[in-house]
Amino acid sequence: MTAAQLAAGAQVSSKSDSSKLAMPGLYRGRVVAVHNPATIVSGRFGGEAIHQTIYKGMTQLTGAPDLRSAWSQFVEPGDVVGIKVNPVGMPHVISCAEVLREIVYGLKSAGVKANDIVVYDRYRRQFVKAGFDKWLPDGVRWMAACEDYDEIQHAIEGYDPDHYLDMALTRPGYDISNVTARRSYAARFITKEVNKLINLAVLKDHQSAGVTLALKNLSHGLVNNVSRSHSTTTSNACGVFIPAVVALPVIRNKAILHVMDGIKGLYHGGPGSRPQFVWEHKTMYFATDPVALDRVCWKVIDEKRVQAGMKPVAESRPDGKNDTFLSRQPEHIELAGALGLGEYNEAKIDLRKIQL
Repeated sequence: MTAAQLAAGAQVSSKSDSSKLAMPGLYRGRVVAVHNPATIVSGRFGGEAIHQTIYKGMTQLTGAPDLRSAWSQFVEPGDVVGIKVNPVGMPHVISCAEVLREIVYGLKSAGVKANDIVVYDRYRRQFVKAGFDKWLPDGVRWMAACEDYDEIQHAIEGYDPDHYLDMALTRPGYDISNVTARRSYAARFITKEVNKLINLAVLKDHQSAGVTLALKNLSHGLVNNVSRSHSTTTSNACGVFIPAVVALPVIRNKAILHVMDGIKGLYHGGPGSRPQFVWEHKTMYFATDPVALDRVCWKVIDEKRVQAGMKPVAESRPDGKNDTFLSRQPEHIELAGALGLGEYNEAKIDLRKIQL
């Protein structure tokens, strides 16, 4: 059985309408990359430059004449919209406050009320430590699925028992007949609280997954029991786990837009940011297709690694210090394409590069 067949064969339970397979959305294969040197200068983020970058990215992605019209293609008054942020790697490479505020501004411009915007990450303690709760405009809500990281991750408080991935994969030492050990339940945030999701990812290397971009921000942020995907440096199953989770109807139906915060990036040693591997990329990416987006950004990270004298992520082997997993698995992006989650073939990806 191939890895794609293994991921496709995972059992799912979801009360959402699985016939509405929204991903990869309106603009399959289209990725807009907007480079703006003013987004960060001398280590400081430029709010106006970020506004202009998002304006250009959203209008170029959609073909809309202005920002309000662009956001109105995705949301409307009455929607309850979640924003999935990423605090892992603080303080160096996380979802940036200025980007988050501009997304909120865009949603409000399309008629979404502040109280109908919910910013989320899985762990409350990491969310607060990163400062997201202090960055939010008045009226915008936030929530988390659980208090903090734990090694086992079998607790389902904050998760929905009606929406899960049942996959023949457990942490070492757990019997496969143990339902709790082989299932990952979706957070109530995505199943009950919001009807649409904006995925605010960051541009980062990852020791087990190869890269952590749009797909992994969903897979490891919206369900429990994820440590089984990379529980040891040799029992790595991110390649099949990530696409299987994102294929859950309740996730693929609601994730309508993916914004990659690539103002700063991490090219080695992730997901925790090591300052020596952080670089100012000064580029943001916009897509409805997470596979095409991740394919483009994986290549960006590889180019930076080669420039720094390193091997591409798929060829990297552990150095025992900043990189410990035997084999990285960026192939999760290709397998996601095989499952219909987006366009992996570079020849079919419409990459639009814009320089501001």
